[in-house]
Amino acid sequence: MSPRLRPWLQLVRLDRPVGTWLLFWPCVFGLALGAAADERRFLEWRDFYYVILFGIGALVMRGAGCTFNDIIDRDIDAQVARTRSRPIPSGAITPKQALAFLAAQCLVGLAILLQLNWFAVALGAASLLLVVAYPFMKRITWLPQAWLGLTFNWGALLGFAAQTSRLDIGALLLYAGLIFWTMGYDTIYAHQDKDDDELIGVKSTALLFGADSRKWILRFYAVAFTLILAAGFTEHTGWPFAFVMLAAGAHLLWQVKRLNIDSTENCLAVFRSNRDTGALIALAFALASWLG
Repeated sequence: MSPRLRPWLQLVRLDRPVGTWLLFWPCVFGLALGAAADERRFLEWRDFYYVILFGIGALVMRGAGCTFNDIIDRDIDAQVARTRSRPIPSGAITPKQALAFLAAQCLVGLAILLQLNWFAVALGAASLLLVVAYPFMKRITWLPQAWLGLTFNWGALLGFAAQTSRLDIGALLLYAGLIFWTMGYDTIYAHQDKDDDELIGVKSTALLFGADSRKWILRFYAVAFTLILAAGFTEHTGWPFAFVMLAAGAHLLWQVKRLNIDSTENCLAVFRSNRDTGALIALAFALASWLG
């Protein structure tokens, strides 16, 4: 890899793809639930097109989000051991260069968004308010993970709207459930930085819950599982959906059992395993469609 290219790929976290997966899976859930709401099978030809479109969009907009976050947090990142080597705080990329790159990524994201219906376009544009506010949440609230949940799972609403040109109770239940999923896995992620965060005054659920974090993560996952299951039944996905969702639920329980909040390596590994949780939930939606 070219040394000149490497900082740009690091800026968009291409070397850490789990974040892209966690942005992409809610889009797939929304697309599948939208197909169920319209009483048709998921993964018809139009659905393949949407899955590819949302996949590219997740990659690009995750990169844009990371770029914006790093511009805003460059002074904080320089004080945290895990992040001080990132391209902006290390000086490999200047803030002005990062801003120009951010604009280019947003233009690509806009081009993708404009492929959808106008209701979905307006809904997608509304998510920018969440994205812009997110980097500041760790400065003003102990629950920045909740705001990340609102932001990172907007794709579930967008996917549903792309299919149906509307939102309904099933889509809102799905979105709510995914917010709690994010609160669980991002609390795990936040435990990697808790010592540095406490020193520099940055807030997180890892610091808020402390030694009780496993109990809270279990509660978040239980609520997430219940709401996602309710979303599926609201749109008549049937028992195949519930059956495979049990595997996803078991995976969430496995995470809590395996978690060691005092080990950064363990926290990163458990956090990354949520990519597999997302795959199991996507499989539940797909099988419900194919077997329904």
